Amino acid sequence: MSLQMQAQTGFKPVADLGPVKQQFTKAAQQTQSIQCDFIQEKNLSMLSDKIVSKGKFWFKKDNKVRMEYQQPSYYLLIINGKDIKIRDAQKESKVSGKNNKLFEQINKITVDCVRGTVLDNTDFSTRISENAQYYRLEMVPVDKAMKAYFKTIVLLVDKQDYSVSKITMEELSGDDTTISFLRKQLNINIPDAVFVAK
Repeated sequence: MSLQMQAQTGFKPVADLGPVKQQFTKAAQQTQSIQCDFIQEKNLSMLSDKIVSKGKFWFKKDNKVRMEYQQPSYYLLIINGKDIKIRDAQKESKVSGKNNKLFEQINKITVDCVRGTVLDNTDFSTRISENAQYYRLEMVPVDKAMKAYFKTIVLLVDKQDYSVSKITMEELSGDDTTISFLRKQLNINIPDAVFVAK
């Protein structure tokens, strides 16, 4: 059965995690910023069609993230340090990262990925496998609050630059969300104003 799975996906377990961790950390130290497009696909168990959203993603060291959904409707998420701002077409709301465990964790995973410390996150037990192009990190929650939301979180990390190409979050409800990052530009100049909700 497991051989069949390997044949289907082409991923095989990574025996020695040491070098992977080192490369991850090294690449992360060299990454000051990321700008890219993204496509998010959400499968809801009660709907037959998946919900597809598209937008733009920005990251800047040390803890600045902007996700701007542009299709099918406008939605903005800005993380600037501990502050999280959410805006849809109608209104803006401020969420403190400390008060919202889910956002805090998604923020932590995103930032951990870019910092190269995702393998040190003690809220998850992580298995790593690889094929020619990607490392696949399968993160299973051990933290109680995370277990209440997620079954697994799977990251696909590009071997060329150690940036995350895809995140799949599988919820306990059977719903899942996949975010694919496309046309990535690393270390370009991104003004701080990008991370201010105007």
